[in-house]
Amino acid sequence: MPKRIPSEKSAKNRAKASQRAAGPATKSPAQPVPVVGIGASAGGLEAFRELLEALPDDTGMAFVLVSHLSKTHESMLSDLLSKVTHMSVAEVRYETRLLANHIYVIPPNATLAIQDGDLVARPIRSAGRPVMVIDAFFRSLAESRKSQAIGVVLSGTGTDGTLGLAAIKAEGGIAFAQDQKTAKYPDMPRSASAHFGSADFVLPPAKIATELARIAGHPYVREAMHEEEAEPPTPESQFASIFSRVKAATGVDFSQYKPATIRRRITRRMVLNRIETLGDYWKRLETDPAEVEALYRDLLIHVTSFFRDAETFEFLNSHVIADLAQHRNRDLPIRIWVPGCATGEEAYSIAILLLESMPPGGGPPVQIFATDISKLAIDAARDGLYTGSIVADVSPERLRRFFVTSDGGYQISKQVRDLCIFAVQDAVTDPPFSRLDLISCRNLLIYLGAPLQKKVLTTFHYALKPAGHLLLGSSETVGSGSEFFRQVDKKHKLYSRLPVAVRPHFELGPRAPADDWTPARARATPPHPDIDVGKQADQIVLSKYAPPGVLINSNFDILQFRGRTGPFLEPPAGQATLNLLRMAREGLAIDLRGAVHQAKKTGGPVSKSGVHMRSESGVLEVNLEVTPIFEHAAKEPYYLILFQTGEPHKARKAPPAAKEKKRSSADREVAVLRGELAASQQDLHSIIEEQEATNEELQSANEEILSSNEELQSTNEELETGKEELQATNEELTTVNDELQNRNAELAKANSDLNNLIDSVDAVYVMLDRDLKIRRSTAAAQRVLNLIPSDVGRPIGDIKPNIQVADLPGMIRDAIANMRHQEQAVQDSAGRWYVMKIQPYKTPDSKIDGAILALTDVDALRRSQESGQSLEVRLRTLVDRPPDLLLAVAPEGHVLLVNSSALDAARQSLFDYLAPQDREAMEQCLRHVLDTGATAEVTVQSFALRKGAGPFVITVEPIASADGVTAL
Repeated sequence: MPKRIPSEKSAKNRAKASQRAAGPATKSPAQPVPVVGIGASAGGLEAFRELLEALPDDTGMAFVLVSHLSKTHESMLSDLLSKVTHMSVAEVRYETRLLANHIYVIPPNATLAIQDGDLVARPIRSAGRPVMVIDAFFRSLAESRKSQAIGVVLSGTGTDGTLGLAAIKAEGGIAFAQDQKTAKYPDMPRSASAHFGSADFVLPPAKIATELARIAGHPYVREAMHEEEAEPPTPESQFASIFSRVKAATGVDFSQYKPATIRRRITRRMVLNRIETLGDYWKRLETDPAEVEALYRDLLIHVTSFFRDAETFEFLNSHVIADLAQHRNRDLPIRIWVPGCATGEEAYSIAILLLESMPPGGGPPVQIFATDISKLAIDAARDGLYTGSIVADVSPERLRRFFVTSDGGYQISKQVRDLCIFAVQDAVTDPPFSRLDLISCRNLLIYLGAPLQKKVLTTFHYALKPAGHLLLGSSETVGSGSEFFRQVDKKHKLYSRLPVAVRPHFELGPRAPADDWTPARARATPPHPDIDVGKQADQIVLSKYAPPGVLINSNFDILQFRGRTGPFLEPPAGQATLNLLRMAREGLAIDLRGAVHQAKKTGGPVSKSGVHMRSESGVLEVNLEVTPIFEHAAKEPYYLILFQTGEPHKARKAPPAAKEKKRSSADREVAVLRGELAASQQDLHSIIEEQEATNEELQSANEEILSSNEELQSTNEELETGKEELQATNEELTTVNDELQNRNAELAKANSDLNNLIDSVDAVYVMLDRDLKIRRSTAAAQRVLNLIPSDVGRPIGDIKPNIQVADLPGMIRDAIANMRHQEQAVQDSAGRWYVMKIQPYKTPDSKIDGAILALTDVDALRRSQESGQSLEVRLRTLVDRPPDLLLAVAPEGHVLLVNSSALDAARQSLFDYLAPQDREAMEQCLRHVLDTGATAEVTVQSFALRKGAGPFVITVEPIASADGVTAL
């Protein structure tokens, strides 16, 4: 009797009893043990034995054997395997604790899963859909053990285990497949190793055991490596060097991905390459480009399936998809983006939901943009070819409607494929698509660091329409981007867009620095005037006997020094400068400023005398002269300033003695100070007036600048928005162009195949459009129907074919109009017979778009039938009126057959029974019959087969076949 698998409820009720019965040995270890899942089918027992015989008994791992067993017969697998190993072998019952160095075997009619660290057997309830028991366990193993999961696929038929092995590798586990040459049935190992590089090792069972023993002691497998654990004490510089090496080779920067995940992937590659230290692995990357590519593929996560998390897809269909398909205006397309689409299953799942939800009369156009950073993944998605394991995720009805069987697997139908546009894109750095109704980004954000997550969520917010939705994976949330999205459903991680103004930053390449423009007065070196200004200055200086002076611009920057200016100017302490006011000696600055302002205001020369300046020799009186110099090429004039000195104040001659007595020293000082004060007041008044005028001008200019700034800001915002929309549109065009290039390549290949097929087929085929114009024709058609290559595009009615048919165009129109086949026997001008068939030309969407004319050569068959009918008539004549003597003679005269009256004549020549004088007449008769094929008579005088005297009349009649005369 077969063992019965208890229900889940009964299993849980008896779990405690089972654990008590198991005793102390059933207690869980401190750390979960690594688990090796081994899947096999037909021929798997031999592979199981070979692996266990070579496997040590103390690896510290738990081994779970999953095989395709009969549902109605008890399994002897555990008994058979216990004979080849010292480890404990037991069939799983109820809930079982996973212990190191134990082997667990799946029971019949059950699936296995790991739940809360225990191995659980569940009965198979599905009667219609096939259950992929190996895939189911491998997925559960990957989810529960992460990097401690190891999968092995051994001999078997079908594709079970392929998707589960990919799930193990995606979670950081290690994947094995049996070498196909050593497998009794290689289908399962072949599928596992061919599916997007899922298998890390492809080895015979004995060598798989050796690798398992080596890996068993490695910390990567022994320790629980979850993302929340402490990071290993590895120098950041070593990881940064690895990231730089990968970025240099692939253009993708992984430095801001989650450190725990990336480091686990790097350590995994070290395990596979038998490398102990990170430094040694870095050296390997420097010298081995293939390992850089392998690491890059490992860092990219490519695990997905059709309708993953079925409840989530049902919720999405009822809350988003159905509403888009049924209530959207038919003129507005439905736009969906699936970033990180991997091999395309998720994008195709959404497309299937849309097709199922469309109203009977058809709905709006659909554009599903599916992108991924990996070109290999995109190529696989475009092919749309999947293993037979998808039957566990896709219902039989959907398989029949949306898939086509191909090479033992399933290929997505053209109806679904046409809705999806695939392209290589980095969702972190490349511009997004725009005006989207839905973004489905599942299990991408969990691999990104917080800054990248915020950046990607900002991009998603920009790409969505105001009422758009965002769907995330079961382990993801919007996190730091909560101000951008509102949660619609917590369980299924569906969010809607909030109206927040954000501007994503697209890294499209180096930008020009923002400070390229610098005001003239902030430049280190002022511009030099044209040479003509120097000539004018020379003439003025010469006319004034060359007093010392300087040439300045309107900003008081000195452009040229004239003569010895040291007594009047000196470099100030601090930063070097050529500003006149800063270089002027004490007492000159105010008068210089006033004189220049007055010259600027009047436009003519300005002179000031009696200006007191302090120098090393005391106080000097200085006379200043400021002359504007106008240059047509300059917006403002230049100014030539000349200095002239008087005698030192202390060197003046003393007044007469009489006057000196009348003045006191105080009066002299007061007079001097009053003079200086008056001059200063005059200068200050002039400066105040100029400053007030300048302030008014500045205020007016400031108002204009503020107004212009507001306009510029508005224009800049419009330009930024336009630029972002242009970038998004450009990315969309790039994606569509990439898809079109791929489809053009496929179309060119299909067209080449069709041309080669047409050229190699020796049959008469002519393809016509609805206007009866020739589209294509085979070489045989050109020969039989009298066509030439330039007849393509001409109506068939304009060509006189070599066949005798009354109304060929009318027959073709009738076949197109009534959608029915036409068939008729016709002859060509040489008399050869053909069967002409005319059938409608149907497009992939079952529309009639022309007709196909085909001719089959049946001349040989027709003539054979006619010969058979003629022979039948002759035979009936012979039966009705039997001759005296009937012989069948070969063309050379050999007797093949005679009637019963002359049996002794068989196998002899006809000429042996004729008299010599009759032989020549018989030869001439036979030759005539052979040449013409007509019946003839000859009269002979004697014939040995007949008694009595002649003459005798002999009738010679050919017996013909399609190949010629065979008898007379």
